[in-house]
Amino acid sequence: MKDFRTLLVWRKAHELSLLVYRATMHFPADEKFGMTSQVRRCCVSIEANIAEGCGRDGDQEFRRFLCISMGSASELDCHLLLARDLELFSPPIYQQLFKQLTEVKSMLAVLIRKIDSSAEMGAHSRAPRPTLRP
Repeated sequence: MKDFRTLLVWRKAHELSLLVYRATMHFPADEKFGMTSQVRRCCVSIEANIAEGCGRDGDQEFRRFLCISMGSASELDCHLLLARDLELFSPPIYQQLFKQLTEVKSMLAVLIRKIDSSAEMGAHSRAPRPTLRP
């Protein structure tokens, strides 16, 4: 079990959630159960799945939750584009959110690859060694 608070990717995802909450405070009231809810939900899902994965048993379970986080990050990317195109926030706000999201997605990808590499290395070290025949 890992402490999710120690992971830089979780801290960056948490910062992104705070930015998203602040940016969506000014969305129209009629979007409260639409765009506002969707954007916030998928953003919080990124950090929540990282945290949940840390509480699971083993790297493969952790990896699975990181992949779910990546899916939520892609969903957020789509919602941010739509919100930008609907002019629900300004281009500079969109750029700030997109930059932070891109950083989180990159960090998730690196962490997933790191787990994959570790699993690969472990599988090679556990592989039976060929016996030499006389």
